[in-house]
Amino acid sequence: MTQTKIGHLIQVIAEMKSVLVSFSGGIDSTLLLETALRALGPEKVLAVTASSETYPREELEEAKHLAETLGARHLLISTGELKNERFFENPPERCYYCKQELFGELSKIARSYNLEYVIDGANADDAGDFRPGLRAGAEHGVRSPLRETGITKAEIRRIAKARRLPNWDKPSMPCLSSRFPYGHTITSEKLHQVDEAERFLRSLGLDELRVRHHGDTARIEVPEVMIKKVASSTIRKKVTAKLKTLGFNYITLDLNGFRSGSMNEVLSKEILNG
Repeated sequence: MTQTKIGHLIQVIAEMKSVLVSFSGGIDSTLLLETALRALGPEKVLAVTASSETYPREELEEAKHLAETLGARHLLISTGELKNERFFENPPERCYYCKQELFGELSKIARSYNLEYVIDGANADDAGDFRPGLRAGAEHGVRSPLRETGITKAEIRRIAKARRLPNWDKPSMPCLSSRFPYGHTITSEKLHQVDEAERFLRSLGLDELRVRHHGDTARIEVPEVMIKKVASSTIRKKVTAKLKTLGFNYITLDLNGFRSGSMNEVLSKEILNG
């Protein structure tokens, strides 16, 4: 079944003739870019990465390196989500306003490079989550070949591993704004706190994690199997000391463990269902 989907994916992209790939450097957009290069050749593909304060610094460098490794043309642009009050006031549809700006810019770039389509790395699993950014993509005519061909996250990782893509097992890394409860204002200072806190935790050997920002409280999510490690005396003291220097007064460890999109747990069924 996966091989059939791969063939369909290549066919879908080939029929587009030329594409601009919205490239974050995560595994979804990396596989999409690599497949686009296979289907169309490097002269018909442009990868574009948007740099902003909501994008972890390490991710930007990795995206640049990956694009170079794949042999793709790569363009860096800057976006200013924090200038948009509909974004920084952090309503449930925050991602819609972010993607509206991003896809608007990508569409302009695609036209200037005479590229037929803008494509992104949304996959089949994204249809089951609260993703207001998908609506912004639809409004701008952005296509999601992985989603169109029914390729799931698990299948993306299997294909990427078979193709020896270096980040095939990399944990998902959504933008830093996802670390804030809805209705809590997002600022440059708060984004910096989260970015530095997560960078420090990764330096301790933790890969899959989130630091959720609740005002003066940091709520750390790690997989259940890692809770005991983080709660150990040595690690706990290091984490507490570091995060206090970043401005957090209280540091907590979520006993439910890591789960992607945990900030959506407070949303009503009406909002989740659109």
